[in-house]
Amino acid sequence: MKLIEAVPNISDGKNTSVIAQIVAAADCVPGVRVLHTDSNSDANRTVITLAGAPGAVVQSAFNLIRKAAELIDMRTHTGAHPRLGAVDVCPLVPVQDISLEETAQLAEKLARRVASELNIPIYLYEENAHTNERKNLTFIRRGEYESLPDKLRTLPPDFGPKNWSERVAKTGATVIGARKFLVAFNMSLDTQNVAVACEIAAQLRERGGGLKCVKAIGWYMPAYRCAQVSCNLTDFTQTGLAEVFETCKQLADERGAQITAGELIGLIPQAALLQAGKFYAPGEKNSTALINEAVENLLLSNLRPFDARERVLEKVLEM
Repeated sequence: MKLIEAVPNISDGKNTSVIAQIVAAADCVPGVRVLHTDSNSDANRTVITLAGAPGAVVQSAFNLIRKAAELIDMRTHTGAHPRLGAVDVCPLVPVQDISLEETAQLAEKLARRVASELNIPIYLYEENAHTNERKNLTFIRRGEYESLPDKLRTLPPDFGPKNWSERVAKTGATVIGARKFLVAFNMSLDTQNVAVACEIAAQLRERGGGLKCVKAIGWYMPAYRCAQVSCNLTDFTQTGLAEVFETCKQLADERGAQITAGELIGLIPQAALLQAGKFYAPGEKNSTALINEAVENLLLSNLRPFDARERVLEKVLEM
């Protein structure tokens, strides 16, 4: 059975009614399940994970983008997380019995439909990008929503309107493409000095000469009263959670700081946790024990309890 997931990131992490309506719009398509919703009020962003049959997931993602465009007004949006639009990014990810290339065809189908029917500027990224630069979400999103009036002219979208208008001002732009599994991992520091987090992030990310397949930024999270290093692992088989955590720990120690908690955003493939567990317990063979080792050493339960049944993709799909 072919199975894909979509992981739309919407630019609202505060208004529970708005978020619920957007999730409901996605959840009404037969053959699709909303597996997880992860909101952060400081980032003002919600990460939603959908999975199911390919065609059904594409329809579900379209419904979600349409509802978000209706309910979110980017002209009044503020938040710590970089963003371009009401739905900032909507990746499609192959899960079972489907190739990345076939998933990319579905992503282009979704992108064309959103542009033509909803009149939203669409940028293609990752597997769907037409240039190497555009593979990188950071490159497309540089300058964020505020840059769109100029960006539409200097970096035209792949589909949809290329001119600034009141409609585009409300919705912003959306980035769509097929990619591999991405692990979003934040580390809280025992300092409120965001400069420390930014310095560490600069050394962690691949673009700055750091770890391969790692993107990172530093920010302040008022709800936690601390600075965080926020990382995206774009290929955890190249650089895993444990390597990111231990490198961050060393860089923090050099600055007189410590990691107080690890935080995963959205769902995580079981293989990523098993990989971290084997790093900390090389002789362990039991998968449950390895996951427990990963959770303990990555401090994943320090902010709130980490339940693998609710956070590991494969376990959620079994429910």
